[in-house]
Amino acid sequence: MRLQFMLSEIWGGLRRNAAMVVSVVLVSMVSMFFLGSGVLAHRQVDTAKGYWYDKVQVSVFLCTAQSTDVPSCADGAVSAAQRDQIKRDLQSLDPLVEHVYYESSAQAYTRFKEQFRNSPYLGSIDQKAMPESFRVKLSDPTRFGEVVSAFDGAPGVEAVSDQRKVLDTFFDLLNVLSVGSVALAVVMLICSILLITTTIRQVAFTRRRQVGIMRLVGASALTIYLPFVVETVLATLIGSALAVGLLWVLVHYGVSGLLDSGPGGAGLISLIGEGDVWTLAPWLLIGGFVLAVVTSWITLRRYLKV
Repeated sequence: MRLQFMLSEIWGGLRRNAAMVVSVVLVSMVSMFFLGSGVLAHRQVDTAKGYWYDKVQVSVFLCTAQSTDVPSCADGAVSAAQRDQIKRDLQSLDPLVEHVYYESSAQAYTRFKEQFRNSPYLGSIDQKAMPESFRVKLSDPTRFGEVVSAFDGAPGVEAVSDQRKVLDTFFDLLNVLSVGSVALAVVMLICSILLITTTIRQVAFTRRRQVGIMRLVGASALTIYLPFVVETVLATLIGSALAVGLLWVLVHYGVSGLLDSGPGGAGLISLIGEGDVWTLAPWLLIGGFVLAVVTSWITLRRYLKV
């Protein structure tokens, strides 16, 4: 009987206060969406930097059979003798060069498939097109020019690349987006708290006679508070679920769609996928649940005396 009464109270409250419930749903959806966007942007930056920044600062790409248009690759793919000479020359730059990592074409292709697994153009990339390389960690990255001057144009070397400089603009953009998303999410969370507080106060005012009757018949504080809390939790969870859906659309049609479409393999910067959204989804739902419970309970304790 009590459960049936509680359910009827919750359903009646949702019907009577539909506009306020919709407001809570929308504000919760927007705040959780921006919070999730900030987290995903941070994950994008961390995933990319985890490979490009932590492991490698300079890459010396060796000639392939397709790079004969480069003067230093006029004889075709790098020979074993040239490869060994390049490695010895790199090691001779000690102490500037801390570590030298050799990566074969097969290893480069395997890493490429893992790193850019979300790109729709993955199947069109041939392993033979992946160049061998020496990936070099410098003791002082600011002295990159010394490596360039020593190896640029050397026999068997197609190009020397500083990955930090190549990706700095991309990472800076992602950092700005992630910080902006988190900042906006904080603002929207504050708006959510204020809206939930205002909504509960207004709903409590409209039900003051009903609450008074429940007090007279000896209803406990939990019995009086629970319908308000459940209504708020349901609205916030719906908003959080809609935010997860929007994040999936963003990643599926944005990161995996827009960034993966374009000439020249523009999709190669796609590092996060839909799996990251589903990993984040439970935390957004839990966050919405905690936000609703804590905010509604504190508000009721303050403004609805039992």
